[in-house]
Amino acid sequence: MEKTRKSRLPGALSVLALALATVGTVQAREVTDNDILKDGTGITSQVVTYGLGTKGQRYSPLAKVNTSTVKNLVPVWSFSFGGEKQRGQQSQPIVFDGKMYVTASYSRIFALDMKTGEKLWKYEHRLPEGIMPCCDVINRGAAIYGNLVIFGTLDAQLVALDKDTGKVVWKEKIEDYKGGYSFTAAPQIVKGMVITGVSGGEFGIVGKVEARDAKTGKLVWSRPTVEGNMGYKYDKDGNQVENGVSGTTNATWPGDLWKSGGAAPWLSAYYDPEVNLIFIGTGNPAPWNSWLRPGDNLYSSSTIAIDPDTGKIVWHYQTTPHDGWDFDGVNEFVSFDYKDPKTGKMVKAGGKADRNGFFFVNDRTNGKLLNAFPFVNRHDWADHIDIATGRPVYNDSKRPPNPFTEGGEGKKGESVFAAPSFLGGKNQMPMAYSPKTGLFYVPANEWGMDIWNEPVSYKRGAAYLGAGFTIKPLNDDYIGALRAVDPVSGKIVWEVKNNAPLWGGVLATGGDLVFYGTPEGYLKAINSKTGAELWKFQTGSGIIAPPITWEDNGEQYVAVVSGWGGAVPLWGGDVAKRVNMLEQGGSVWVFKLHKG
Repeated sequence: MEKTRKSRLPGALSVLALALATVGTVQAREVTDNDILKDGTGITSQVVTYGLGTKGQRYSPLAKVNTSTVKNLVPVWSFSFGGEKQRGQQSQPIVFDGKMYVTASYSRIFALDMKTGEKLWKYEHRLPEGIMPCCDVINRGAAIYGNLVIFGTLDAQLVALDKDTGKVVWKEKIEDYKGGYSFTAAPQIVKGMVITGVSGGEFGIVGKVEARDAKTGKLVWSRPTVEGNMGYKYDKDGNQVENGVSGTTNATWPGDLWKSGGAAPWLSAYYDPEVNLIFIGTGNPAPWNSWLRPGDNLYSSSTIAIDPDTGKIVWHYQTTPHDGWDFDGVNEFVSFDYKDPKTGKMVKAGGKADRNGFFFVNDRTNGKLLNAFPFVNRHDWADHIDIATGRPVYNDSKRPPNPFTEGGEGKKGESVFAAPSFLGGKNQMPMAYSPKTGLFYVPANEWGMDIWNEPVSYKRGAAYLGAGFTIKPLNDDYIGALRAVDPVSGKIVWEVKNNAPLWGGVLATGGDLVFYGTPEGYLKAINSKTGAELWKFQTGSGIIAPPITWEDNGEQYVAVVSGWGGAVPLWGGDVAKRVNMLEQGGSVWVFKLHKG
């Protein structure tokens, strides 16, 4: 009998091991559509979207870290991205099922243990020689869906990795980097599709927004953002099916210039399930020299609403028609509910703090302009936005003159000084909106530029500007200013000034706090109602990334990526000289309240 019992034991153990393995497989969570739609507010134990929710409000109702307790916020761990590959770090981490996924410069991504910071795996994309990123070798983050974590690369590829092992599951080419295309944004997931744009407006590329099956990477539809180009849908075999031209060929673009018109949607898309629309901003028209391309040049420097089911443009609003200052309209369009002061009714709206220095409020169902006002002190290029027409009232003396008439054939045109600079009243750094206060928290910058036009002709893969510039600060004591903006009154409720330009994003919380980082290296927490600074921590390098928050086992965590770089030190002119003492770095910091 004893012998029989022993002989059965290995089999019993095998069955038990199999059962435990099966249980482990079942317990391995995958990211669902419900996780994505409820991210940030409905589900606070995760961060699975770029923006803490598809609407991009960057608001969390979490309140354990609040105006009273934030003084006890301390670091839990920090992880260094390592090596010499530092430069700008603009990533927003993703947090799910005990793991953090964070991208880094030079198209890298790390999976970390959320509680300890231990590295679980790393993927480093092999970049070719000759990539042409406009504004540093940054990456803004990943998307997550099912068992995949998905991010884009500087050579315009999209890579999907197994979230638990880091193994490549699929890889798709977005466009040809040799033609000037690149990719730096965090993808978004909408209805099981991964939504991406492209970068490369300074190289005369044709902007586009695309949807791919998130599980396979196969194209579902492609929508150009330069008027005159054909959109496509794709059948199950990957064959193109024409899906209508964007706009009307030559309606707002002369000749063949729409074939190299820029309008790159180089930041993330957002999605509102209430109206079933994708919102994305588009960049500058190409070239910068506006005298070469008469007309409004749709759909450059605009907000575009796309039906995710058809891939067609439902509405657009152009924040800078006939852009002559590189005022990309790429900044985020954040869905919120707007109380119309004229009717008292609540309107499904969206807010956008544009590069051109004006804040726009649009009806998000149809694009109708509801309000527009400046959020910077100086806006030379336009006096105001006409609410009735939706168009800017230009100051024509601040448009860089035509080099062919003012400067002579083959010479640069006369220089003019205009504000804000082309780096914008607000650039890539995402703002936050608090439904608790009804305020937007906008990282703004006060600077101007000498700008002039030059002759230029298009050559594939070469810079296509036709302009020169030098950025200059407007004030001796500050450049950056975090501003609390009332979208109804158009008033600045409070502001906190900063010596260096603000280049990192913002987080608002139910604890009446606003978190943001500075190039000087500080992560700060301020009172969302008053602007009073309540806490700060030195991360060791400049912060140009957006903070996040989540909860786990009853504790609230806050995290931010640190690493100075980006466009300012590369393009900033006199401003770059003013902040040249700032040090590079590359790390992610995680904080929670100290116990005891």
